[in-house]
Amino acid sequence: MLHDRVLVKTEAGEGERRSTGGILIPATAEISKRCAWAEAVAVGQSVRSVEPGDRVLYDPEDKLEVEVRGATYVLLRERDLHAVAAMRFGDTEGSTGLYL
Repeated sequence: MLHDRVLVKTEAGEGERRSTGGILIPATAEISKRCAWAEAVAVGQSVRSVEPGDRVLYDPEDKLEVEVRGATYVLLRERDLHAVAAMRFGDTEGSTGLYL
C-alpha cells in the first residue's frame, strides 16, 4: 500500500437480515445512508492511526472496490475514515476503545 491508503475487507452485510425486533428485512430493501464497519487488511506507510486488524468506520458511498486474488476489498484514504476501533485504544479504564 502506498502513502495514506487503507485496504479494508467489508463485513458480510448483504442479503437478508433481521432487525433487533426480529423483523426480516429482504436484501432488496434500500438502506438509509449509514456508515459501515470493515477490517483493515493493509495500510500505507503514511497512515498513523490504523493498523492491520483494526475495525474502521467508513461511508460506503465513497468507496473504490478492488479485487485481489479473487477477493473483493475496498481502498480508502485515511482521511475518509470516520472511526477506528481497536483493542489498543481500550487499555485505559472507562474507555470505549474507539478513536474518533
